[in-house]
Amino acid sequence: MYGLVVRFEVLEGHEAAFDDLASTTLRSIEAEERRTAMYLAHRLPQTPAVRVFYELYDDIDAFEAHEQAAHVRRFLEERGQHLRTDPEVWVVEPMAGFVRQRPLPGVARP
Repeated sequence: MYGLVVRFEVLEGHEAAFDDLASTTLRSIEAEERRTAMYLAHRLPQTPAVRVFYELYDDIDAFEAHEQAAHVRRFLEERGQHLRTDPEVWVVEPMAGFVRQRPLPGVARP
């Protein structure tokens, strides 16, 4: 598996627009990317401008296909207008755990 953690710092007043862009993108990822194992977007309650994405792919080829998808290209092109700084990206290597095939409890689907 291949994983990323990405931290975004959103401009004040752009939170809803960024979240809408992310939700639209997540719907397309879920519908079209069978080799994306998990894609979660988080807010930090103590820091309202911060968003953290956790992405998990079957392998590096699945990630590269994800990056070339039209919906991801659109997100990459449009996100900058909503961000205070460039995103911080960490490549992570899963070592233990599991992924359940269901939405998070208490969280609306994008």
